Parts: sequence; structure tokens; C-alpha cells
Amino acid sequence: MSQLVEHHSRKAARILDSTRRLVLDHGVRKVTVTEITRSAGVGKGTVYLYWPTKEDLILGLFARDLLTFLDEVIGSITADPADVLPRRLAPLLIRTGSQLPLAHRLRSDAELLRLLTQHAGDREVFARTRPSALCNAVMPILHRHGLVRHDRPLPSQAYALHAVLTGFGTAMTDPATAPLGVDDPYEVLADTVAQLLEPATAPGEPAITAAADQTVAVFRETRDAVLDLIDRGQTLQQ
Repeated sequence: MSQLVEHHSRKAARILDSTRRLVLDHGVRKVTVTEITRSAGVGKGTVYLYWPTKEDLILGLFARDLLTFLDEVIGSITADPADVLPRRLAPLLIRTGSQLPLAHRLRSDAELLRLLTQHAGDREVFARTRPSALCNAVMPILHRHGLVRHDRPLPSQAYALHAVLTGFGTAMTDPATAPLGVDDPYEVLADTVAQLLEPATAPGEPAITAAADQTVAVFRETRDAVLDLIDRGQTLQQ
């Protein structure tokens, strides 16, 4: 069982909060440990009690955003298995992901991207949370239980869903460039995915429940991998 240092250390929690604000305001390269400690109100050595390097701290911060994303998706599908239907799963993923501040920073921060891809182990974990990886992992489950159509090759369907998620995700981050007249882009996304993937005859409740359970298991495996990454980059101080 992973333990997050901020759960038992107020200083660690302040360090994480301060680092998040500074990275969002200035970017990874311009943020120093001295600035972090000044903002958090702790001594410089305190940071190194919990994280060996600034890079470990920032990687852990980004991983915590992914943990939040995974926990919210898992919680939503667990509470209502029908959220696994493609028309509901796609908006759930995009909406939940859009609420992560560091994910937006990633699009414009080359140094943050470099940190996430510097080591093979970290790179593999972060890759598992990409839309393409989630599509590859979840689509076979939905296909097996009849939640997606069987008249097209599964790889083509996974690719199409990846393209739709990526496109909508990009459009929603810059709504000023999108065509006017749409009040709810998530409704458009749900309708697009339903027409693209869902069968004419809706699956029964047992199929939906089974698909939901297996999909949650996939997300929990990814969550465990993210927790392991966090563990590797922090020095737990009781």
C-alpha cells in the first residue's frame, strides 16, 4: 500500500501546493527549490527529506494529478456502471482530464515533457494514461461484451476513438477557435461516439456490469503503477 507523504506531513503538503502554483505560473525550468521553500515556509533541507531532487518532486506532483484523474473515473464507473458505455465514457475521460491543471501546462512546457519521458519506467507509466493506451486497453472489453459494434475491425474502432478523444480534447482547451452555436460540447462528443461505435441494439444490464467491472480493473492496474512511480520518487518520513 502506497503512502503519500502529504497525508501525514503538513510540511510536505505545503511543499506540493507551493510547487504546483509555481510550476503553473512560471514553468518547470524557472522554478527552483529555494523558491519552493520560500513559498511553502520551510527550510531548504526539508524538501529533500521527502524528495531527493526537484525533478522527483515535480514528477510526483504530475503523478498525483494522474492519480486524481484515475480515482475520479474509477469512482464514477463504480457508482454507475452505465458510465462504461462509449457515449458516457468518452465525455467522462475528457471532462475529468480537463480539470487537471498540470495537464494543460504539459502542452506548453517542454521541460515538463522532458521530465516525464526521461526514464523508461516513468515514460511507460505516463504512456498508459494517454487516450491511445486507454483505448487499446478498454476497447477489447467493450467489444467482448457487445458495447461496441462488431461490423468493423476492433483496431480501427480503437484508432477512431483515440482520434475523437484527442480532437475533442484539443478543441475544448481552446474553445475560442471552435465553431459557434454549441452550448454543450460534451453532448456533441457523446453523440459522435454513440454513432461511431455503439450497436443498434443496446446491451443488457449484465453485459454493462461485466464490462464496467473489467474496465475498472484496468484503471486500477494503471492506478497502482502511478502509485509505484510516486513511491519511487519520494522518501517517506514518518
